[in-house]
Amino acid sequence: MNKLYSFFLISSLVLVYMVIAAGATVRMSGSGMGCPDWPKCFGFLIPPTERSQLDWKSNFDYNKNQIIIIDEKLYYANNSFKSKDKFDLLNWNKYTKHDYSKFNVYHTWIEYINRLIGALAGLSVLILFLGSLKFFKRKKLITGLSFLALIAILFQAWLGKTVVDSNLTANTITVHMLMAIVLLFILFSILAFSNIKKMRFKLSKNISLLVLLSISLLLIQIITGTEVRKFIDIKMELFNYIEKEKWIENISSTFSFHRSFSWSIIIVNSIIYFKASKIGLKSRLIYIVNFLIFLQIISGIIMYYFHFPFTSQPIHLLISTLIIGIQFYFLLLYNISNNAIKI
Repeated sequence: MNKLYSFFLISSLVLVYMVIAAGATVRMSGSGMGCPDWPKCFGFLIPPTERSQLDWKSNFDYNKNQIIIIDEKLYYANNSFKSKDKFDLLNWNKYTKHDYSKFNVYHTWIEYINRLIGALAGLSVLILFLGSLKFFKRKKLITGLSFLALIAILFQAWLGKTVVDSNLTANTITVHMLMAIVLLFILFSILAFSNIKKMRFKLSKNISLLVLLSISLLLIQIITGTEVRKFIDIKMELFNYIEKEKWIENISSTFSFHRSFSWSIIIVNSIIYFKASKIGLKSRLIYIVNFLIFLQIISGIIMYYFHFPFTSQPIHLLISTLIIGIQFYFLLLYNISNNAIKI
Protein backbone atom coordinates (compact mmCIF):
# COMPACT_ATOMS: atom_id res chain seq x y z
CA MET A 1 0.00 0.00 0.00
CA ASN A 2 1.48 3.37 -0.98
CA LYS A 3 2.35 5.98 1.64
CA LEU A 4 -0.20 8.53 0.44
CA TYR A 5 -3.08 6.09 0.81
CA SER A 6 -1.82 5.07 4.25
CA PHE A 7 -1.65 8.75 5.23
CA PHE A 8 -5.30 9.37 4.34
CA LEU A 9 -6.33 6.12 6.02
CA ILE A 10 -4.74 7.18 9.31
CA SER A 11 -6.04 10.73 8.81
CA SER A 12 -9.58 9.40 8.34
CA LEU A 13 -9.34 7.38 11.55
CA VAL A 14 -7.99 10.34 13.53
CA LEU A 15 -10.65 12.69 12.14
CA VAL A 16 -13.49 10.26 12.92
CA TYR A 17 -12.24 10.04 16.50
CA MET A 18 -12.08 13.84 16.59
CA VAL A 19 -15.70 13.97 15.37
CA ILE A 20 -16.72 11.59 18.17
CA ALA A 21 -14.97 13.79 20.76
CA ALA A 22 -16.42 16.97 19.24
CA GLY A 23 -19.90 15.44 19.15
CA ALA A 24 -19.66 14.53 22.83
CA THR A 25 -18.52 18.09 23.59
CA VAL A 26 -21.55 19.41 21.69
CA ARG A 27 -23.87 17.23 23.74
CA MET A 28 -22.27 17.99 27.10
CA SER A 29 -22.33 21.76 26.48
CA GLY A 30 -25.92 21.69 25.21
CA SER A 31 -24.80 22.99 21.81
CA GLY A 32 -26.66 20.51 19.65
CA MET A 33 -29.03 23.17 18.31
CA GLY A 34 -26.35 25.85 18.09
CA CYS A 35 -26.93 25.69 14.34
CA PRO A 36 -30.68 25.08 13.87
CA ASP A 37 -30.40 24.26 10.15
CA TRP A 38 -28.20 21.91 8.12
CA PRO A 39 -25.72 21.92 6.38
CA LYS A 40 -25.35 25.69 6.83
CA CYS A 41 -25.63 27.50 10.15
CA PHE A 42 -28.48 30.05 10.27
CA GLY A 43 -28.15 30.03 6.50
CA PHE A 44 -24.48 31.12 6.65
CA LEU A 45 -21.40 29.23 5.51
CA ILE A 46 -19.57 30.92 8.40
CA PRO A 47 -21.96 31.32 11.35
CA PRO A 48 -22.88 34.63 13.00
CA THR A 49 -21.05 35.90 16.06
CA GLU A 50 -23.74 38.29 17.31
CA ARG A 51 -27.50 38.05 17.82
CA SER A 52 -27.97 41.28 15.84
CA GLN A 53 -26.85 39.48 12.67
CA LEU A 54 -30.09 37.49 12.83
CA ASP A 55 -32.38 40.52 13.10
CA TRP A 56 -34.29 41.72 10.06
CA LYS A 57 -32.71 44.81 8.45
CA SER A 58 -34.06 47.24 5.90
CA ASN A 59 -32.21 47.79 2.61
CA PHE A 60 -30.13 44.70 3.22
CA ASP A 61 -29.02 42.03 0.74
CA TYR A 62 -30.31 38.62 1.84
CA ASN A 63 -29.24 35.31 0.33
CA LYS A 64 -31.60 32.43 -0.36
CA ASN A 65 -32.23 30.32 2.77
CA GLN A 66 -30.61 32.90 5.06
CA ILE A 67 -32.29 32.79 8.46
CA ILE A 68 -33.59 35.57 10.67
CA ILE A 69 -35.33 35.48 14.06
CA ILE A 70 -38.61 37.39 14.48
CA ASP A 71 -40.80 37.06 17.59
CA GLU A 72 -38.70 34.08 18.71
CA LYS A 73 -39.41 32.24 15.44
CA LEU A 74 -37.11 31.28 12.60
CA TYR A 75 -37.76 32.49 9.06
CA TYR A 76 -35.70 31.75 5.98
CA ALA A 77 -35.49 33.73 2.74
CA ASN A 78 -37.39 32.36 -0.27
CA ASN A 79 -34.81 33.74 -2.67
CA SER A 80 -31.93 36.18 -2.76
CA PHE A 81 -33.26 39.73 -2.57
CA LYS A 82 -32.70 43.21 -1.14
CA SER A 83 -35.11 44.16 1.64
CA LYS A 84 -37.17 47.34 1.55
CA ASP A 85 -38.06 49.80 4.27
CA LYS A 86 -40.69 47.50 5.78
CA PHE A 87 -40.65 43.79 6.52
CA ASP A 88 -42.47 41.80 3.82
CA LEU A 89 -43.52 38.31 4.91
CA LEU A 90 -43.91 37.29 1.24
CA ASN A 91 -40.11 37.10 1.00
CA TRP A 92 -39.88 34.67 3.90
CA ASN A 93 -40.99 31.18 4.92
CA LYS A 94 -41.43 30.04 8.49
CA TYR A 95 -38.92 27.36 9.45
CA THR A 96 -41.10 24.36 10.30
CA LYS A 97 -38.71 21.46 10.89
CA HIS A 98 -38.55 22.42 14.57
CA ASP A 99 -39.39 25.40 16.79
CA TYR A 100 -35.97 26.00 18.37
CA SER A 101 -34.98 29.63 17.79
CA LYS A 102 -32.42 30.59 20.43
CA PHE A 103 -29.00 32.02 19.61
CA ASN A 104 -25.97 31.41 21.80
CA VAL A 105 -22.68 32.32 20.18
CA TYR A 106 -20.72 29.67 22.10
CA HIS A 107 -23.19 26.90 21.28
CA THR A 108 -23.25 27.98 17.65
CA TRP A 109 -19.50 27.87 17.22
CA ILE A 110 -19.06 24.61 19.15
CA GLU A 111 -21.60 22.97 16.84
CA TYR A 112 -20.02 24.62 13.79
CA ILE A 113 -16.54 23.29 14.69
CA ASN A 114 -18.08 19.84 15.14
CA ARG A 115 -19.54 20.03 11.62
CA LEU A 116 -16.28 21.38 10.22
CA ILE A 117 -14.33 18.41 11.59
CA GLY A 118 -17.02 16.12 10.16
CA ALA A 119 -16.61 17.74 6.74
CA LEU A 120 -12.84 17.21 6.90
CA ALA A 121 -13.41 13.56 7.82
CA GLY A 122 -15.75 13.21 4.84
CA LEU A 123 -13.18 14.78 2.51
CA SER A 124 -10.47 12.47 3.83
CA VAL A 125 -12.63 9.37 3.27
CA LEU A 126 -13.49 10.56 -0.24
CA ILE A 127 -9.78 10.92 -1.09
CA LEU A 128 -9.22 7.51 0.50
CA PHE A 129 -11.75 5.93 -1.86
CA LEU A 130 -10.37 7.71 -4.93
CA GLY A 131 -6.87 6.57 -3.96
CA SER A 132 -8.04 2.96 -3.64
CA LEU A 133 -9.13 2.91 -7.29
CA LYS A 134 -5.47 2.97 -8.28
CA PHE A 135 -4.95 -0.59 -7.08
CA PHE A 136 -8.46 -1.94 -7.70
CA LYS A 137 -7.20 -4.86 -9.83
CA ARG A 138 -4.71 -6.01 -7.18
CA LYS A 139 -6.74 -5.35 -4.04
CA LYS A 140 -10.45 -5.30 -4.78
CA LEU A 141 -11.25 -5.81 -1.10
CA ILE A 142 -9.51 -2.55 -0.15
CA THR A 143 -11.38 -0.62 -2.84
CA GLY A 144 -14.65 -2.21 -1.74
CA LEU A 145 -14.07 -1.32 1.90
CA SER A 146 -13.02 2.21 0.95
CA PHE A 147 -16.26 2.63 -0.99
CA LEU A 148 -18.20 1.24 1.97
CA ALA A 149 -16.47 3.81 4.23
CA LEU A 150 -17.55 6.58 1.85
CA ILE A 151 -21.17 5.38 1.90
CA ALA A 152 -21.03 5.10 5.70
CA ILE A 153 -19.76 8.65 6.22
CA LEU A 154 -22.34 10.05 3.79
CA PHE A 155 -25.04 8.18 5.72
CA GLN A 156 -23.54 9.56 8.93
CA ALA A 157 -23.83 13.09 7.53
CA TRP A 158 -27.49 12.45 6.72
CA LEU A 159 -28.00 11.17 10.27
CA GLY A 160 -26.45 14.41 11.53
CA LYS A 161 -29.05 16.36 9.57
CA THR A 162 -31.78 14.12 11.01
CA VAL A 163 -30.54 14.78 14.54
CA VAL A 164 -30.83 18.54 13.99
CA ASP A 165 -34.21 18.35 12.21
CA SER A 166 -35.61 16.23 15.06
CA ASN A 167 -34.42 18.78 17.65
CA LEU A 168 -32.02 16.25 19.19
CA THR A 169 -34.34 13.29 19.67
CA ALA A 170 -32.50 10.90 21.98
CA ASN A 171 -32.88 7.80 19.77
CA THR A 172 -31.47 9.56 16.70
CA ILE A 173 -28.42 10.62 18.73
CA THR A 174 -27.85 7.00 19.78
CA VAL A 175 -28.08 5.77 16.18
CA HIS A 176 -25.72 8.58 15.13
CA MET A 177 -23.20 7.35 17.73
CA LEU A 178 -23.49 3.70 16.72
CA MET A 179 -22.98 4.61 13.06
CA ALA A 180 -19.71 6.30 14.00
CA ILE A 181 -18.57 2.99 15.51
CA VAL A 182 -19.56 1.14 12.32
CA LEU A 183 -17.45 3.63 10.35
CA LEU A 184 -14.50 2.99 12.70
CA PHE A 185 -14.87 -0.76 12.14
CA ILE A 186 -14.73 -0.26 8.36
CA LEU A 187 -11.63 1.95 8.57
CA PHE A 188 -9.89 -0.48 10.96
CA SER A 189 -10.76 -3.29 8.53
CA ILE A 190 -8.99 -1.41 5.73
CA LEU A 191 -6.00 -0.94 8.05
CA ALA A 192 -5.89 -4.65 8.88
CA PHE A 193 -6.27 -5.81 5.26
CA SER A 194 -3.77 -3.31 3.88
CA ASN A 195 -0.73 -5.36 4.90
CA ILE A 196 0.30 -2.61 7.31
CA LYS A 197 2.51 -4.51 9.75
CA LYS A 198 0.73 -7.82 9.60
CA MET A 199 1.23 -9.48 13.00
CA ARG A 200 2.01 -13.11 13.77
CA PHE A 201 0.30 -14.85 16.67
CA LYS A 202 0.12 -18.37 17.98
CA LEU A 203 -3.25 -19.90 17.19
CA SER A 204 -5.67 -19.74 20.11
CA LYS A 205 -9.37 -19.72 19.36
CA ASN A 206 -10.16 -18.97 23.00
CA ILE A 207 -8.46 -15.57 22.86
CA SER A 208 -10.22 -14.73 19.62
CA LEU A 209 -13.59 -15.56 21.16
CA LEU A 210 -12.79 -13.59 24.31
CA VAL A 211 -11.89 -10.50 22.28
CA LEU A 212 -15.14 -10.89 20.34
CA LEU A 213 -16.99 -11.14 23.67
CA SER A 214 -15.22 -8.02 24.93
CA ILE A 215 -16.26 -6.08 21.81
CA SER A 216 -19.88 -7.20 22.32
CA LEU A 217 -19.80 -6.15 25.97
CA LEU A 218 -18.31 -2.78 25.03
CA LEU A 219 -21.11 -2.17 22.54
CA ILE A 220 -23.68 -2.88 25.24
CA GLN A 221 -21.79 -0.57 27.61
CA ILE A 222 -21.71 2.26 25.05
CA ILE A 223 -25.45 1.90 24.38
CA THR A 224 -26.28 1.95 28.10
CA GLY A 225 -23.96 4.94 28.41
CA THR A 226 -26.05 6.84 25.88
CA GLU A 227 -29.14 5.95 27.92
CA VAL A 228 -27.47 7.38 31.04
CA ARG A 229 -26.63 10.46 29.01
CA LYS A 230 -30.32 10.91 28.11
CA PHE A 231 -31.14 11.07 31.82
CA ILE A 232 -28.33 13.58 32.44
CA ASP A 233 -29.49 15.71 29.49
CA ILE A 234 -32.95 16.01 31.06
CA LYS A 235 -31.44 17.04 34.40
CA MET A 236 -29.10 19.54 32.70
CA GLU A 237 -32.02 21.31 31.04
CA LEU A 238 -34.07 21.15 34.25
CA PHE A 239 -31.35 22.95 36.19
CA ASN A 240 -30.34 25.23 33.28
CA TYR A 241 -26.88 23.65 32.98
CA ILE A 242 -25.90 24.74 36.52
CA GLU A 243 -26.16 23.09 39.95
CA LYS A 244 -24.22 20.10 38.63
CA GLU A 245 -24.46 18.26 41.94
CA LYS A 246 -28.20 17.81 41.27
CA TRP A 247 -27.70 16.18 37.86
CA ILE A 248 -27.11 12.78 39.44
CA GLU A 249 -29.81 12.96 42.10
CA ASN A 250 -32.29 10.07 41.86
CA ILE A 251 -30.29 8.72 38.96
CA SER A 252 -31.90 5.98 36.88
CA SER A 253 -31.37 2.24 37.30
CA THR A 254 -29.64 2.29 33.91
CA PHE A 255 -26.73 4.08 35.55
CA SER A 256 -26.41 1.38 38.21
CA PHE A 257 -26.40 -1.24 35.46
CA HIS A 258 -23.86 0.76 33.42
CA ARG A 259 -21.54 1.07 36.42
CA SER A 260 -21.85 -2.57 37.49
CA PHE A 261 -21.62 -3.91 33.93
CA SER A 262 -18.15 -2.40 33.60
CA TRP A 263 -16.89 -5.21 35.84
CA SER A 264 -17.69 -7.75 33.12
CA ILE A 265 -15.42 -5.85 30.71
CA ILE A 266 -12.63 -5.67 33.30
CA ILE A 267 -12.88 -9.40 34.03
CA VAL A 268 -12.95 -10.49 30.37
CA ASN A 269 -9.97 -8.31 29.47
CA SER A 270 -8.04 -9.52 32.51
CA ILE A 271 -8.60 -13.10 31.29
CA ILE A 272 -7.42 -12.10 27.79
CA TYR A 273 -4.26 -10.60 29.29
CA PHE A 274 -3.41 -13.67 31.38
CA LYS A 275 -4.21 -16.14 28.59
CA ALA A 276 -2.08 -14.14 26.16
CA SER A 277 0.79 -14.05 28.66
CA LYS A 278 0.49 -17.80 29.21
CA ILE A 279 1.08 -18.61 25.54
CA GLY A 280 3.78 -15.96 25.14
CA LEU A 281 1.61 -13.58 23.12
CA LYS A 282 3.15 -10.17 23.72
CA SER A 283 1.06 -7.65 21.86
CA ARG A 284 1.25 -3.93 22.55
CA LEU A 285 -2.42 -3.72 21.57
CA ILE A 286 -3.40 -5.82 24.60
CA TYR A 287 -1.33 -3.62 26.92
CA ILE A 288 -2.82 -0.47 25.38
CA VAL A 289 -6.37 -1.77 25.78
CA ASN A 290 -5.84 -2.58 29.46
CA PHE A 291 -4.29 0.82 30.07
CA LEU A 292 -7.25 2.50 28.33
CA ILE A 293 -9.69 0.48 30.46
CA PHE A 294 -7.90 1.80 33.56
CA LEU A 295 -8.21 5.38 32.23
CA GLN A 296 -11.87 4.75 31.43
CA ILE A 297 -12.56 3.72 35.03
CA ILE A 298 -10.79 6.85 36.31
CA SER A 299 -12.76 9.11 33.93
CA GLY A 300 -16.04 7.52 35.06
CA ILE A 301 -15.16 8.09 38.72
CA ILE A 302 -14.24 11.72 37.98
CA MET A 303 -17.56 12.33 36.18
CA TYR A 304 -19.62 10.89 39.03
CA TYR A 305 -17.82 12.33 42.05
CA PHE A 306 -16.75 15.67 40.57
CA HIS A 307 -20.06 16.45 38.83
CA PHE A 308 -19.10 16.18 35.16
CA PRO A 309 -16.10 18.52 34.72
CA PHE A 310 -15.93 20.02 31.24
CA THR A 311 -14.45 17.60 28.66
CA SER A 312 -14.91 14.65 31.07
CA GLN A 313 -17.71 13.13 28.98
CA PRO A 314 -15.91 13.55 25.61
CA ILE A 315 -12.82 11.90 27.12
CA HIS A 316 -14.94 9.06 28.56
CA LEU A 317 -16.62 8.40 25.21
CA LEU A 318 -13.38 8.79 23.25
CA ILE A 319 -11.61 6.20 25.40
CA SER A 320 -14.46 3.69 25.02
CA THR A 321 -14.44 4.02 21.21
CA LEU A 322 -10.64 3.74 21.19
CA ILE A 323 -10.89 0.48 23.14
CA ILE A 324 -13.54 -1.03 20.88
CA GLY A 325 -11.72 0.10 17.72
CA ILE A 326 -8.35 -1.32 18.83
CA GLN A 327 -9.92 -4.61 19.91
CA PHE A 328 -11.72 -4.95 16.58
CA TYR A 329 -8.42 -4.28 14.79
CA PHE A 330 -6.64 -6.82 17.01
CA LEU A 331 -9.34 -9.42 16.28
CA LEU A 332 -8.93 -8.95 12.52
CA LEU A 333 -5.12 -9.10 12.67
CA TYR A 334 -5.30 -12.19 14.86
CA ASN A 335 -7.57 -14.06 12.43
CA ILE A 336 -5.71 -12.88 9.32
CA SER A 337 -2.37 -14.04 10.72
CA ASN A 338 -3.84 -17.46 11.50
CA ASN A 339 -5.54 -17.69 8.09
CA ALA A 340 -8.97 -17.71 9.72
CA ILE A 341 -9.78 -14.84 7.35
CA LYS A 342 -8.49 -15.07 3.78
CA ILE A 343 -7.28 -11.90 2.08
